[in-house]
Amino acid sequence: MVYNSEREKFMKCNICEIGCMLKDGATGKCGMYRLNEDQVEELYPDLYLTLFPISIETMPILHHNPRGKFLQISTVGCNFRCGGCISETLTARMEDISGGLKKVDAESVVNKAMEENCTGIVFCVNDPVVSLRTFTSVAKKAQARGLLAGCSTNCYFTEEAIEILAPHLDFINIGFKGFTDDAYKACGAPGINPVLRNLEILHKKGVHVEVSVIYSKGREDEVLGLARHVAALSDKIPFHIMRFFPFGDASMEDEPTIYESELLCDKVRKTLPFTYLFNSPGTDRLDTICPACGSVIVNREFYGPMGARVLHYADRGECRCGNKIPFKGSFHNENFNEPGFFGGYRTTRAIEIIQSIITSLNPAGKDLVYATWSEVLKTDFLQKFHKIMQDPYSYTDLIKFLSEKTDSLERGKKLISYIENILNQFKEAPDNREKPRVYYAMGYPLFALNAERIETNLVTIAGGYCVNKEIIREGKPGVTITAEEFNAFNAEYIFISGFITCPVSDFYRYCIDNGLKCPALDNKKVFAVPSLWDFGSLRWVLGLLFIAGVLHPDRFPEDPTIEAERFYSLFYNIEYSKIRPNRSFYRVNRM
Repeated sequence: MVYNSEREKFMKCNICEIGCMLKDGATGKCGMYRLNEDQVEELYPDLYLTLFPISIETMPILHHNPRGKFLQISTVGCNFRCGGCISETLTARMEDISGGLKKVDAESVVNKAMEENCTGIVFCVNDPVVSLRTFTSVAKKAQARGLLAGCSTNCYFTEEAIEILAPHLDFINIGFKGFTDDAYKACGAPGINPVLRNLEILHKKGVHVEVSVIYSKGREDEVLGLARHVAALSDKIPFHIMRFFPFGDASMEDEPTIYESELLCDKVRKTLPFTYLFNSPGTDRLDTICPACGSVIVNREFYGPMGARVLHYADRGECRCGNKIPFKGSFHNENFNEPGFFGGYRTTRAIEIIQSIITSLNPAGKDLVYATWSEVLKTDFLQKFHKIMQDPYSYTDLIKFLSEKTDSLERGKKLISYIENILNQFKEAPDNREKPRVYYAMGYPLFALNAERIETNLVTIAGGYCVNKEIIREGKPGVTITAEEFNAFNAEYIFISGFITCPVSDFYRYCIDNGLKCPALDNKKVFAVPSLWDFGSLRWVLGLLFIAGVLHPDRFPEDPTIEAERFYSLFYNIEYSKIRPNRSFYRVNRM
């Protein structure tokens, strides 16, 4: 304990290496700990935002109990403030959504994991460093009941804190921001050394470690440098390359393409053979390859932001050549498929989409927003929300609900009227118009969006026949298809998702390299939808006009950017021509 000249009490927080000096009764940088007399205490102990089962690959962990079902827990807050954070709504806006936290004691969390037949409990999505005592208590009780415990973290713990947590960890995903002090200073932390130290401590203690690193365009050397550092500890450590998505205030120029990321992944695999590429729908760099003979041991596909899903695996994950593949635990027979927006970072996307509607409503009272989040997150609203938002004709029900809760009725009516007026244009279209065959991809050509998605419904409304409707199996947000299936679709038009996309030139290159054929490719009818105009936020209205203009230019000849100017002026009070878009659902003007 220290004192200033006025005898005010201060104490250095001993949880993370940022080392905030806490004033009595006040919180530090993360907003999750405060000084109470001479004790650093959690602000929200035993309070959870999420508490539901996931597959371990959603976390993501790939080499520990593959396909295992684990109870995901998360709170709010973070000790870092990173540009382009995928969990920004849980960190920067935690006061708004803290009303939706659920009070659950550690024993009840473990009981729920047992009732759900989970193999263990994982803390992910936000960082356990801001809820250390809550997570440690759960992990202790989980292990006492025969369950496993793990987490995803930036691992900026003090050495004292890591010694408290480590005995109760079975596995961990350590997320690196880069491989320089500058990468950490950009997130508000002094430098990288504490993470490198903690990586070595956990590895030596026998905790199963997997390493993740953000890959931003132009920072290939950092990824390669970190890979060499990890390999010096062990070349058996799984290494995850997280292709950067520009959320928050990040620039689209920082997002590497899937193809560029694959080239980097191939380089890293020369140092760390168990390297994987995430956030890249359609890539085969999520597969585990035997470094001795080149056989595919585990075949995986994209399963939402930061996630993967096992499709097939060799018997017990072993290679017939006799080479030992470093898996721990048992291979489980079946995947656990999380419903709707539940699981990993998909939940953050749901929260951000809801925030995008609230932002458009521009409510006056913060207390009403707090109360709205409390109701949304404490009920089964998220499950209903996932289904309703896929239907453009039901989307106005969401606006009505949120406008009532936030006392923004007039604004809500204006927004509903705008959407209904646009949808009515399509209801008036003649029924006998030609319906061209349309295929909707996310990322690479062989990753098809699910049949019931809002994007496929936009195609139907715009007067097309979406061939994705013929796909029976489902993933999150779609599934990998074969070249034979792609060719059989015989698509006349192809749209690439506005959320996770790839350049049209890369799309054509992939098709040529993999022998894909259809009229859309022959006639150069492949179109990348403008960022986020086809999913999630209210901007799907603009995506509908974009798709309609491509399929039926005679009926919808107007440039959709003209309508975008009206839309952004009415609901965001900014000029569309002056914005710099990125992947954020609720931020519409990156400053």
